[in-house]
Amino acid sequence: MSFRTTSTDYVEDVSPGSGALPPRAWYASSDATSLSLNGTWRFRLSPTADAEDDSFAADGYDAGDWAEVAVPGHWVLQGDGAFGAPIYTNHLYPFPVDPPRVPTENPTGDHLRVFDLPEDWPALTDGGAVLRFDGVESCARVWLNGTDIGEFKGSRLPHEFAVGHLLKPAGNVLAVRVHQWSAGSYLEDQDQWWLPGIFRDVTLLHRPTGCAADFFVHASYDHVEGLGTLRVDSDVDGRVTVPELDIDVATGEPVTVPVEPWTAETPRLYDGVLATEGERVPLRIGFRTVALEDGLIKVNGRAILFKGVNRHEWHPERGRALDLQTMREDVLLMKRHNLNSVRTSHYPPHPAFLDLCDEYGLWVIDECDLETHGFTEQAWRDNPVDDDRWTPALLDRAARMVERDKNHPSVVMWSLGNEAGTGRGLTAMSEWIHGRDGSRLVHYEGDWNCRDTDVYSRMYADHAEVERIGRGLDGGTRLRRGLPFIQCEYGHAMGNGPGGLADYQRIFEAHERLQGGFIWEWIDHGIKHPELGYAYGGDFGEELHDGNFVCDGLIFPDRTPSPGLVEYKKVIEPVRMEGDGADGTVRITNGYDFADLSALAFVWAYQVDGETVGTGALPVPALAPGESAEVKLPEPPATGRSGESLWTVRALLAEETAWGPKDHVVAWAQLPAGERQSVSVAASAAPVAGERLITLGPGAFDARTGALRSIGGVDVAGLRLDVWRAPTDNDDGASWQDDTRWGVLWRKYGLHRMRHRLDAVERDDDALTVRTRVAPAAREIGLRTVYRWTSDGTRLKLTVSVAPEGDWKVPLPRLGIRFGLARAERVEWFGGGPGEAYPDTRSASVLGRWESSVDELQTPYVRPQENGARADVRWARIGGLRIEGDPEFWFSARRWTSEQLDTARHLTDLRSGDTVWVNLDHGQHGIGSQSCGPGPLPQYYLRAEPTEFSFVFSKIG
Repeated sequence: MSFRTTSTDYVEDVSPGSGALPPRAWYASSDATSLSLNGTWRFRLSPTADAEDDSFAADGYDAGDWAEVAVPGHWVLQGDGAFGAPIYTNHLYPFPVDPPRVPTENPTGDHLRVFDLPEDWPALTDGGAVLRFDGVESCARVWLNGTDIGEFKGSRLPHEFAVGHLLKPAGNVLAVRVHQWSAGSYLEDQDQWWLPGIFRDVTLLHRPTGCAADFFVHASYDHVEGLGTLRVDSDVDGRVTVPELDIDVATGEPVTVPVEPWTAETPRLYDGVLATEGERVPLRIGFRTVALEDGLIKVNGRAILFKGVNRHEWHPERGRALDLQTMREDVLLMKRHNLNSVRTSHYPPHPAFLDLCDEYGLWVIDECDLETHGFTEQAWRDNPVDDDRWTPALLDRAARMVERDKNHPSVVMWSLGNEAGTGRGLTAMSEWIHGRDGSRLVHYEGDWNCRDTDVYSRMYADHAEVERIGRGLDGGTRLRRGLPFIQCEYGHAMGNGPGGLADYQRIFEAHERLQGGFIWEWIDHGIKHPELGYAYGGDFGEELHDGNFVCDGLIFPDRTPSPGLVEYKKVIEPVRMEGDGADGTVRITNGYDFADLSALAFVWAYQVDGETVGTGALPVPALAPGESAEVKLPEPPATGRSGESLWTVRALLAEETAWGPKDHVVAWAQLPAGERQSVSVAASAAPVAGERLITLGPGAFDARTGALRSIGGVDVAGLRLDVWRAPTDNDDGASWQDDTRWGVLWRKYGLHRMRHRLDAVERDDDALTVRTRVAPAAREIGLRTVYRWTSDGTRLKLTVSVAPEGDWKVPLPRLGIRFGLARAERVEWFGGGPGEAYPDTRSASVLGRWESSVDELQTPYVRPQENGARADVRWARIGGLRIEGDPEFWFSARRWTSEQLDTARHLTDLRSGDTVWVNLDHGQHGIGSQSCGPGPLPQYYLRAEPTEFSFVFSKIG
């Protein structure tokens, strides 16, 4: 057999490919043999698409000097940099925009796998075989035993080839040539790392004579009668059995029986079998009906509220090559944090993920492998979705998604794609999907007139606009005004944040038309790096990149929940508990759409000054969805103690479930029962002047400057007013936004380089007063700041008075004091915890007594930024000092200054010093989600206005 250099014209062909079989349902057979071809493959990288001929596909080719890569995998994440590097762009194409042309510099990976058929493989004359690729980026050509069997595009979609006639018992040679860039790359501009390779499973499937080819499980539910209707349409005739339901019918024949419906809250599945002459196929059947009724998305007759997240597939070492364990871990984390839905941004996920959504219960918007966002740079000129030449590729992508995933009850909507403008190709996709599957709705955010979609969808609409939409005051076409609304993306979870989620949720729950939304996004896409910890855009020398915009998830790259996920769990909790702890009642409301409260157990705890002094069970009726009840709390335990008191009520899993252990906390609330007493320090001690120091009670001060030097022998360094924080990603905002990018404006006005001028040091009979002015160079704005120190001989009280001067056009990042302690390892506090909180991210902050090391106070955002503040702190102990606040304060402590935090680009840039820097803040500016969405709401601004606050210091022991 002779070989020649293969033409590479297919790389730039707008067609979806050639040789592949029609798409069909994804399933595992009970009978047919399969062979995984995952594992170690031989690999050769070429710089261009035509740099090597295809002789490697021949039998007997010697690839002994080739490198090796793991499949599934991306070659740029293997080989310690020898195979190129990842590229991250948000929407800019990392190559010249000249569709369908791609650069000559087109990294091309030749993959080679030699395999034998297992001993139990049926005779080669028995039926046929299919070679399936579940995901290859971005274009592949395939040879088996020297025969060119086809090429394909559509990176995150399955492609199958009939290969039974080419197989032999041993020494089969599978050769796959993968090109990083192709015409298909123009359709895959999805705000993610560009990572070429065979990154999903490769499988050889035996296809027995008379096997099931494709089939469609239709399983609807009549919520009025409580009946399910099952019909399985199959390309090959057979029978369908569901033993639990006594069903035994021919394919194509409907049958109606009483069933329990499938929902995301009650994911009831029935095991069945589709049996044809040649094989048996296991079925997992969920009965449910999705409909657009009364202007609402309804499932089984009830409107649903999406409490969702967008999910890119990601692993910090393997990229988009995910295993089942990782996918299961994602689903369990979602369920344990009260999420009920996933948008598969922006492509169909690994099919096993949808199996998990069926099993554990998550609503799914299944999104097509389509985004052409980069064309926005040229006002969408030449956009493929409005060019008829590309329509066959678009329809192929739609069909491969729908046909593969159509039997999943978790999938309630098909999405045409994301940020691809508008055009005839999208209309063709919508029409095809509606014609193929009338049992689900169609979604696409870019279609604001809702010509091709069944829902009105937006991303990052601010709170005010969402409120207007909920009230029906947003205008638009008559068609749109009659449709339900979802935020397919909101709450941009980049760095510290997102803020304002509770405010969004209140609006969602107040208006029937608003059916929730999906946080952007699930996981930070940091790539594990030996020097940087986790790398992001630009860390691999990319020509174009979008920095850490790829790290915008609710979980960190190692899948540790971020404070944002903890906050979201609280905001969307399915049980509401409200009341007045002083009168001993709590109103409990079931916020589930379908489930009653019988799976939950309620408990109470009574705390005094943060210490639990009593606990018990709280009887709560099994309320139906939407129902409420007033529940009486017991009499408070008799403790003989006075102090701040409150009730904590929790809803726990009564028994272990598939996704959570017994006693897992689903929801909680705290109800104040007694107020905190204000801190009081009698100013009975007088300041005493010495040669170098002034002493006042336990405090020692510099006689010339009035600066605090120590408290009770504990050295204190650099105590002064502090207004700067290392800007968060949400503070800095995005380049396309308006003049409320506070992080940028803070730097413009010089708030990161404030100067402290000493005006006076004054002693009188009961106080030491230090008068200063704090202001940035080059600006006339400033903060007239007075520190007034008093003492009762044992404790030292500081009262800080701040008066703004000049025309302050920006809010303050923070307002409080900062000082350094030489020896501080652990912290105890009575206040909000256990994690960080800020003015618009404090829903999940639990009032109590907490303890932590200084290091554990830090939140490890991939790009360092302001983090770690604890809210509502009454008192804290650190470094030998006890600090009380009047009023409550925000507390943070770290081994570096805010300025050092600000200059760090990665966590590995931060070096622990000998000093722990403590911030006691009277106020913090809100967080918002302006890294892509709106900034903090005005009520969370920290405005420059006259302010006074106090702290009381005492030495411990």
